[in-house]
Amino acid sequence: MDYFQLLCSIGVVLLALYYYYTSTFDHWRNRGIPGPRPTVLVGNFGDVFFKKISFSAKTKKLYNEYKDEPVFGMFEGMTPILGVNDLDLIKDVFIKDFSVFADRGMPSFPKAEPLGDTLFSQKPDKWRPMRAKLSPVFTSGKLKEMFPLILECASNLDKYINDVAEKGEPAEFRDIAGKFTTDVIGHCIFGINMNALGDKDSEFRKMGKRIFNPTLKLFFRDVLRQFTPTLYGRIGHLLQPEGVDDFMINVIHDTIKYRKENNVFRPDFVNMLMDLKEHPEKLQNMELTDTVLAAQAFVFFAAGFETTSSTISHALYELAQHHDMQDKLREEIKSAYEKHGKNLTYEVIKEMKYLDKVFKETLRLYPVLPMVTREAIENYTLRGTKYTLEKGSKVWILVSGIHRDSNIFPNPDVFDPERFNDDAVAARHPMAYMPFGVGPRNCIGARFANYQSKIGIITILRNHKVDICEKTRIPYEADPKYFLMTLKDGMNLKLIKA
Repeated sequence: MDYFQLLCSIGVVLLALYYYYTSTFDHWRNRGIPGPRPTVLVGNFGDVFFKKISFSAKTKKLYNEYKDEPVFGMFEGMTPILGVNDLDLIKDVFIKDFSVFADRGMPSFPKAEPLGDTLFSQKPDKWRPMRAKLSPVFTSGKLKEMFPLILECASNLDKYINDVAEKGEPAEFRDIAGKFTTDVIGHCIFGINMNALGDKDSEFRKMGKRIFNPTLKLFFRDVLRQFTPTLYGRIGHLLQPEGVDDFMINVIHDTIKYRKENNVFRPDFVNMLMDLKEHPEKLQNMELTDTVLAAQAFVFFAAGFETTSSTISHALYELAQHHDMQDKLREEIKSAYEKHGKNLTYEVIKEMKYLDKVFKETLRLYPVLPMVTREAIENYTLRGTKYTLEKGSKVWILVSGIHRDSNIFPNPDVFDPERFNDDAVAARHPMAYMPFGVGPRNCIGARFANYQSKIGIITILRNHKVDICEKTRIPYEADPKYFLMTLKDGMNLKLIKA
């Protein structure tokens, strides 16, 4: 074969690949759905792929470009994605016609991701019985039982931040909050002393960082997962965070073994997993291996410590810039302690109205997930339109865009807890605010995250003030290396004894 033939062969292969990777790009145009022009391989997320913009910033930008349209089309790689903007249509997807959209549309890679079969990602037939059996762990009654355990962790946090304040140096509060939430989850959900606040070498804290800290290895994992799923399914296990899977499987296995051998009972998440393992008939269509049980523990550990620590640190970031709001909240905290004594209760925190507004406004500005995904499990015609979603079609609701829509929240980039006065909330569409999702498949741990976050904020602000310092990045810029919204260069603030 001469060079000309070789070049022609290469050209044919490249053309074939180009045709393959652009073969879906007329999907929305053929259906009369507006949307941005995609690029080969990366679809509409090339700037995210090359780390030029954060995912949260990108979804907000896409929403703003098409927010006057009820729906619009975009592409994640080759995959067509329908963005739903109309709040009534969102209510149909999440609630009214939930049976059609009970699937999150997340792919499964059993070999590459041993802990991937989680409540968050499971298909509807597995998710329904698992959700029903795990939900009792997160009722208000169970949370009240866990409350003293959370307060015990808060006492350790108080000692820790006293030491931070005495040093008089700026501190990275996302890391501090992450240590606290790791301890709370360990204590309340797994019955294990993780000691993340007291031990800088805590194994649980190390594992948490490995899950979320961006590395070149995890970058290649995500690339393969997105663009060559077949290959990823075969070799993806080589690209996972080192030791995390084995660590979590061993922790759950050893904890269950110890409790059975020593007749230990705790009303927590692990006990619920033990009950499921002893009574597998409670879950249909699912083999309850140690790996499946560990997967449920893994998703609560990973989501719990990362999302709650993010909410605590973002609240402190805003309060450090708004001293009037911080003073108002600190006065409410002071009054609660004066009225009810040293040990707060579940009911007392529930009565703290301004704290609740601060918490909700923080999640409006900094939602845990920038979007919520669904997949149609049958053909579905969108109400009021002629457009029919085919079975298997992907749907995204861009929470980061809706939460900062100026038509819904005036001056949307301004931190204003008064947006959550009762009359203001009643005047808004119920789908205008969904930090934990809505409908039957909302976040199972939302109530736990709510109180865990509030206790963390109370503990830090009860005897201290937070302020900005020379290391604080203002205005806010999300780090493009992270999928979840994370302040670039860290959440650096100054802590002052008050």
